[in-house]
Amino acid sequence: MLKDFKPVLKILLRFIIIYMVLLSGYQFYLNSFKAGGLDPFSRLIAEQVRHVQNVLGYATQLYDDIPKEQFWFYVKNVYATRMVEGCNAVSVIILFLAFIFAFYKGSQTFVFAFVSLVLLYIMNVLRITGLNIVMTDYKEYGKISHDFIFPAIIYGSVVLLWLIWIKFFALKNENS
Repeated sequence: MLKDFKPVLKILLRFIIIYMVLLSGYQFYLNSFKAGGLDPFSRLIAEQVRHVQNVLGYATQLYDDIPKEQFWFYVKNVYATRMVEGCNAVSVIILFLAFIFAFYKGSQTFVFAFVSLVLLYIMNVLRITGLNIVMTDYKEYGKISHDFIFPAIIYGSVVLLWLIWIKFFALKNENS
């Protein structure tokens, strides 16, 4: 009977191990930058959001609040939002990678993971940019945008990429 569940248990165990290793590594990374405010990856995202907003005509400055580990976005000289570590989508990306590598399919796993990470990174920068624009021009939609619409964008992107991975790569040989 256990033989029937062996493939599923193998995938589940691989997922849990990869997830725990990546999560532990990320926590170690975060702890090493604790005294300096927001971590470098989150800083990079904030700077890129600022750049995109400036290109789109939304003059943006950043205020680095080191003690509270956050950035404040001032759009058109008015406070719009603040960015904390959770906004960088790394926790979602770790979950995504653990799932992809749980269904490991050789070198194509690395290629798909890399391309997906680039897409998720761009999606996240655009997501934060969009939220800042909503909070600047349509503040009445700010709460619903922050709590529902923009999280749905990043999580929806992850689910879509998971479905693509399963349908076209992970189960391709099994369905043929």
